[in-house]
Amino acid sequence: MAVLESFRLDGRVALITGSSAGIGLAIARGLAEAGATVVLNGRSAETLQSAVQALAAEGHAVHTQRFDVTDSAAVAAAVQEIEERVGPLEILVNNAGIQRRGPLAEFAEADWHELMRTNLDSAFFVGQAVARCMIPRGRGRIINICSVQSELGRPGIAPYTASKGALKMLTKGMAIDWGPFGLNVNGIGPGYFKTELNAALVANTEFSDWLVQRTPSRRWGEVSELAGAAVFLASDAASFVNGHILYVDGAITASL
Repeated sequence: MAVLESFRLDGRVALITGSSAGIGLAIARGLAEAGATVVLNGRSAETLQSAVQALAAEGHAVHTQRFDVTDSAAVAAAVQEIEERVGPLEILVNNAGIQRRGPLAEFAEADWHELMRTNLDSAFFVGQAVARCMIPRGRGRIINICSVQSELGRPGIAPYTASKGALKMLTKGMAIDWGPFGLNVNGIGPGYFKTELNAALVANTEFSDWLVQRTPSRRWGEVSELAGAAVFLASDAASFVNGHILYVDGAITASL
């Protein structure tokens, strides 16, 4: 296979959780541009429909599947429905996530559990359900969206950092356990990107100025810049890449 052809995803079905906007939608668009049939997931029917219309207008094959990624029974039912309605899943991107900021000594227990359910439990639930379909076929790509906070901490986000650090190690564990069955499981660690989740930080001039100086590339990332990494890890070009976290962060994790 020619090198450029190995990046193509034609005929492959990809599920991207939390993909009605932001990073998830950008990754879905990238996978679709590489030829994949994408299944969008989110909580808002209105936002999902808007995303579908945007991708369909660009000529992409797109479907939706609304389900709660923190509900293991709902996840199992949704994965089965996708397999029957759309086709066998060959690509999964676990992107669903939330942020909760606050002083650790005062951090509410309910917020801790919500954050862990959304950022960590969901990747286990969806990853396991999809892997059970992939393993008998001997093939599959799973990409977990980690973070620079899988490696680095900052004041006020210790629970988020804990969830993303755990997701990094879950990614490695998935690769170790499922690699013998033909699955490749990797992670993408975004740096600071202009998303809805970071809107308050982007608008904060003091923080934004600090971040630009802290990042060797001297700017925020654009969500479209994550698409290439996702296409690579989902494709045959990454056939021997397994258990790796690819940081797309403007070198922030490389610099003190």
